[in-house]
Amino acid sequence: MLAVAGDTDYESSGRGYEQRRRPDPRIGALIHQALGDVWSVVNVGAGAGSYEPADRYVLAVEPSVAMRARRVATGAVPAVDAVAQALPLDDASIDAAMAIFTVHQWPDPARGLAELRRVTRGPVVVMTLDVEAPSDFWLSEYVPERRAVEQARFLTVADIRAALGGSSTVTPVPIPLECTDGFIEAYYGRPEALLDDDVRAAQSGWQFLADDVVGAGLRRLSDDLAHRRLGRPPRTPPPPTHLHRTPRAHHRQPVGIQHRPVRDPLPRS
Repeated sequence: MLAVAGDTDYESSGRGYEQRRRPDPRIGALIHQALGDVWSVVNVGAGAGSYEPADRYVLAVEPSVAMRARRVATGAVPAVDAVAQALPLDDASIDAAMAIFTVHQWPDPARGLAELRRVTRGPVVVMTLDVEAPSDFWLSEYVPERRAVEQARFLTVADIRAALGGSSTVTPVPIPLECTDGFIEAYYGRPEALLDDDVRAAQSGWQFLADDVVGAGLRRLSDDLAHRRLGRPPRTPPPPTHLHRTPRAHHRQPVGIQHRPVRDPLPRS
């Protein structure tokens, strides 16, 4: 029996992940810009390889057997079998680090973030969901229990910044209407997609909700869509805003946290 890596069982779930969670080029451009002009990057919680820069040396770290196997299908570099809280790297041994939609799955996020900072001599880039930002995402009307699940799983932005130490920059990440990376909020303008079992299978948050809760909520969503009671979801994404400055967002935007080291970067050998 395979051990589960992190809080999500990708060994028996996540079918179609690499097709449903394709990197969105607009989000990718923001991540690569935050990484800056570096040569080597460690991607921790690397999954199937989304957002890894093709023009740099990438060391991928991924504890899930199933996710490491999916990297073959995406053409990504093979990943090292290791966990965030015990990276097999020397201090300040790599130029930059990235952790994209993964910190909430780590058993010890604070220790994992400290490890990112330890092994990296340049920027650390984290993308996460700001669970403290106000939201009127329509999905909360159908599965209100999901908000409590998110708040229990995700660290706050303040906690992530504190774990990294020093100074950091927080940047809201706009979600395009036709976003190709199929996390839940990416479907804010395409509610019918969340009725698809395969779409939800690529989103870890559903695993933490009871089947009867999800089923009842989706039946109400299906009925409202059939009778056009949902209301018209936004057909254009909301404009980028500063963190905590969107009192009536249609969804909670992901945020990118870019941390720069306090020490001077070491020269590459």
